[in-house]
Amino acid sequence: MKTIKGPAIFLAQFAGDEPPFNRLDSIAAWAAGHGYKGVQIPSWDGRLFDLAKAAESKDYCDEVKGVLAGHGLRATELSTHLQGQLVAVHPAYDDLFDGFAAPAVRGNPKARQEWAVDQLLQAAKASANLGLTDHATFSGALAWPYLYPWPQRPAGLIETAFSELAARWRPILDAFDEAGVNVCFEIHPGEDLHDGITFEMFLEEVAGHPRCNILYDPSHFVLQQLDYLAFIDRYHDRIRMFHAK
Repeated sequence: MKTIKGPAIFLAQFAGDEPPFNRLDSIAAWAAGHGYKGVQIPSWDGRLFDLAKAAESKDYCDEVKGVLAGHGLRATELSTHLQGQLVAVHPAYDDLFDGFAAPAVRGNPKARQEWAVDQLLQAAKASANLGLTDHATFSGALAWPYLYPWPQRPAGLIETAFSELAARWRPILDAFDEAGVNVCFEIHPGEDLHDGITFEMFLEEVAGHPRCNILYDPSHFVLQQLDYLAFIDRYHDRIRMFHAK
């Protein structure tokens, strides 16, 4: 039997340029002051965390853990929501998602995608160095623009999109497997993985990869008028993480 621990808070929505939200030490003190026991760290925010350094240096990761422990906190997961989104971007969304990328690769979809994959590979190593077992991310979206079936889709369009999505993610899932960390895709409108069926389609394309798991957030199910309780009954063995609002 597992016991829920926490609560923890995702720092991405609160990080900013003004104190106490601009440094890990001060935002940790703020979170602890509100009764939180853990933090989910946005890996793209250099004000709080250095992903490249964390991937290379266990000493740096020990420092991060020490800062959090000084406030009675621990890191629960790293997040690569923004970078994960950029692993698979439909050209219709190039301009919208360019802002998620490092300035050097904006305006260059190929370089942006390569940068995103490298970010995920670094996140696998960083998660292992931090002693974490789960990781939060988005799948990206190649087929989402075709959600509504008008105009009629040519045969095989969605299947091709999911095959390509899986081909991009399979090496990343393997890297996380080597690191001993689960990849938890947030099931979310705008992502190719936005409900149970699409998760199943992807899972089949990656041959049931053991590291392919779910970040469950019922708020996104309400928006789609889906039964968020039945989803737990069906997919509980793949749910490794959840968000609540």
